[in-house]
Amino acid sequence: MRAVVLAGYGGPEVLRLAEVEPPVPGPDEILVDVVSTALNRADLLQRMGRYPGPEAAVEILGLEFAGRVAAVGARVGSLVAGDPVMGLTSGGSYAEQLVTHERMALRPPAGMALADAAAIPEVWITAWDALVCQGGLTSGRVALVHGGGSGVGTAAIQLARALGATVVATASAPKLARCRALGADLAVDYRGEDFVEATRDLTGGRGADVVVDIVGGDNLARNLSALAVRGSIVQVGLLGAGEATVPLRRLMAKRARLVGTVLRARPLEEKIALSRRFAREVLPLFESGRLRTVIDRRYGLDEVVEAHIYMQSNASFGKILLDVAMPEEVDGAL
Repeated sequence: MRAVVLAGYGGPEVLRLAEVEPPVPGPDEILVDVVSTALNRADLLQRMGRYPGPEAAVEILGLEFAGRVAAVGARVGSLVAGDPVMGLTSGGSYAEQLVTHERMALRPPAGMALADAAAIPEVWITAWDALVCQGGLTSGRVALVHGGGSGVGTAAIQLARALGATVVATASAPKLARCRALGADLAVDYRGEDFVEATRDLTGGRGADVVVDIVGGDNLARNLSALAVRGSIVQVGLLGAGEATVPLRRLMAKRARLVGTVLRARPLEEKIALSRRFAREVLPLFESGRLRTVIDRRYGLDEVVEAHIYMQSNASFGKILLDVAMPEEVDGAL
């Protein structure tokens, strides 16, 4: 099968499209013919040698997928060959086939093109877990979402809005109008405006109940200033510095919670439980039209270098997809 492998660690030029041995499903696993996958910031870090993937004979990137079941293991009972599926994976989705545990596979929303479903698993589960499971966001509260134009950001804005929360999003100036169109009550240019002041002004000085941050570094102290008493900061990424000075007096005075979270390193059973809860509570909102995927650009698997270069430019709004199957091989909406 064809897969994107690493010829080393470094820039996009280390990505190689090569023929590798196809994976073989275990008793509780399914083999998936991948239709599409998506880029994530973690892919760029792994490519640079800063985010090790799972141990494998060949290192293949990719944290999410959409496709069809090609074969099932001996103990699999919920899926059969031909079923459409999507889901998270610890690596390996930049390939024509992958294996995953039966219970990690989710049914894509009805009515959605299967090739678009790869835009859901990683960023939507991350955003929902950060806002709701970790942050406790509910109707009537306030969410501050950093990186509003990112995949996680575009998901978090919509999720918070669907919950009935007020949403403040930060982004670069060209992306502000699109953040507002997704449901942000206030969009702040992080380069030219003070998000702390803007958040406090919007909330009458109270601050945000939940902050979802993908930046880190100096943002931490400012997030605490923008936070409401008994609020939560959920750190889901590190586009900035990986170290920060914590103003402990401010943390204590706010009675705040600082939560660090990742998906890839979690135990399998924890990821299964999270994926299943997401399927019950969030996927129906796609079918009702309250949530929608935001896809910026699509590339073919053989255009993966160009796709990584584009993601590094920070010009994208929403997801960047890699189409693995040829268009004529992909059915339409489910």
